[in-house]
Amino acid sequence: MSPHRTPALARAIAGRRLAWLVALVPLLVALAVIALVPEGSREASATDTLPSGADSTLAVQLADQLPEDEGQVAIVLWTADSGELDRAVQGDLSQQAVGLLSKAGDGEGAPEGAGGPPGAGAGGQQSPVVVSEDGTAAFVAVPVTSSSATDNIDKVEELRDQLRADAPDGVTVQVTGPAGIQADIGQVFDGADFRLLLATAGVVALLLIITYRSPVLWLVPLIVVGVADRLSAIVATNVLEATGVAWDESTVGILSVLVFGAGTDYALLLISRYRDELKTTDSRHQAMAHALARTTEAVLSSATTVVLGLLTLLLSAIPTTRGLGVACAVGVVIAAAFALVVLPAALVLFGRWVFWPRVPHVGDTVLVESNSLWHRVGEAVARRPRTFVLGTVAALVVLASGTLSITTGLDPADQFLQRPEAISAAERLGQSFPAGTSDPVQVVTRDTPEQVLSAVEAVEGVDSARISTTGDGITRIDAVPDAEPGSDAAQAIVLDVRDAVAGFDDTHVGGGDAESLDAGDYAAQDRLLILPLILLLVLGALLLLLRSVVAPILLVATVVATYAASMGASWVLFRTVFGFEAMDTGVPLLAFLFLVALGVDYNIFLVTRAREEAREHGTRTGMLRALTATGGVITSAGILLAAVFAVLGVLPLVVLAQLGAIIFVGVLLDTLVVRTVLVPALALTLGEKFWWPRKVTG
Repeated sequence: MSPHRTPALARAIAGRRLAWLVALVPLLVALAVIALVPEGSREASATDTLPSGADSTLAVQLADQLPEDEGQVAIVLWTADSGELDRAVQGDLSQQAVGLLSKAGDGEGAPEGAGGPPGAGAGGQQSPVVVSEDGTAAFVAVPVTSSSATDNIDKVEELRDQLRADAPDGVTVQVTGPAGIQADIGQVFDGADFRLLLATAGVVALLLIITYRSPVLWLVPLIVVGVADRLSAIVATNVLEATGVAWDESTVGILSVLVFGAGTDYALLLISRYRDELKTTDSRHQAMAHALARTTEAVLSSATTVVLGLLTLLLSAIPTTRGLGVACAVGVVIAAAFALVVLPAALVLFGRWVFWPRVPHVGDTVLVESNSLWHRVGEAVARRPRTFVLGTVAALVVLASGTLSITTGLDPADQFLQRPEAISAAERLGQSFPAGTSDPVQVVTRDTPEQVLSAVEAVEGVDSARISTTGDGITRIDAVPDAEPGSDAAQAIVLDVRDAVAGFDDTHVGGGDAESLDAGDYAAQDRLLILPLILLLVLGALLLLLRSVVAPILLVATVVATYAASMGASWVLFRTVFGFEAMDTGVPLLAFLFLVALGVDYNIFLVTRAREEAREHGTRTGMLRALTATGGVITSAGILLAAVFAVLGVLPLVVLAQLGAIIFVGVLLDTLVVRTVLVPALALTLGEKFWWPRKVTG
């Protein structure tokens, strides 16, 4: 590309006079925002992660209107280290329980124990403690009223400390129930953003050093993308706060991973082209202007596609999923802006020496003419393209076959990689009391309480039921199922309870199993709505970019095949290596979004270069030259993106570990197999028909 054909904006960004301003001013403004503007904040709601309009969500909303705000319930479980809890110990526990309930309120409105009526304490006095029939365990339900998730963590930990200090000899005490589980989940994210940021930046730094083998060059993209990441977190959360869209503790972490991954991918593409231009152009400013002009279309096209794909999450029934889509869209916009404006200006401020010890000089062999590994791969594919098409498609089909056995919906006990106290306590509770004691079915109604209670008690599988709270015409009934929480039997009981109360006015069924059941149903609805829309957006973007029909359809098909193969392969790994019994209900949608939206990046990087080369060299040679030129950068970008998403595994939540693992597998498949073998083989098999109806040669 000659200088006069280089767009004026590219010349200005990389020019001698303005480059330092273009580099420094955005960085200084961003640093000022990071230093002076806090991240957005909001008061978490109990319905943030529940599907809008679901019966369990309506139950929570109706319960929130009760005059006495009991907050979440913590179940305190005492167990004998050996033998039974004797009468003296039971009397001690009764006194502790009375004190706990008095501290929480007056105790009268608090649940007396979801397992049944209070038991007898020392001296025959009525006790709020429920003792198991075998005498080995006892529990009491204590309300924990908190103003925020952080406050709930603090209060549960304070409760645990107090209980351990007061525990009689030979007795172990644990806290579970909704408040305990919520606190343990919250602790997972205590300091999580910093750990994720540190791990992500470390992975990116290591892979950039390996990629460039330079002691200096890696610092430039890392600093630029790092600033973009912190700016994205502030801007995104403040946008969410201003628009009233919900988000949760995982949003900023996933946003950070995406910004680092996408931003570094864009940086790798730009720097690769810049290095090549330095081998043909004396002026580094002109070289950068050429490189920027030739990569802008690919980066803007891929970023626009990713942003539109992310915004489809606004159609989700889950409020925090909508927030994740908005936050990540903001992050990708900022990442692309920094990669196309700040990074080229910053790089051009340094001389060629920044690439030391592999300094590019005019006359060096450019990538497209090198005898690299990717050139040899291209030659091998070119000799038998149909064989490679059939072989790779067959391999993807075999991997995708694992999707036929996927089970979704995690039990409460399976949501953590490392089992916290609340989960182990719930399991121990189920050994001595009815299985659903730790998480009863909650029926909230405005109808006649006694009639609703009778209907609930008549349901087969309900061990006991009682009116726990009433006021202002609203009543909550707690029903203890005899099935283990999270099991198919527990969810079947929820459905039976819903059938039993269907004839009552403004009556809704909630609780953990009801919420899990609704989450699965609404997640399936989200997939049916959002997945086809994402595909249409990606197809539309490729149609506009390539102005052809055959190539976009084939490219979208390869992305879908990659997704199916990665889901199938990951499921086999989950079952055989990691021991996961099910996949979280939200993972398939998010994995599809990230793999399809990000996978199209590599399609765009390869095919736009192939189109550019085909204009002069024809489709066959153009594709081979494009593979030679972009194979290395696409592989580096893919490995980096895969590693960055694998960092999600530093958090001990199964849902994030599963999401990270699927994207890790999918991006590697896309990078090493689909983009470097299948797509070139399809183009070589079809020849000029690949671009139909457009002609790129002649």
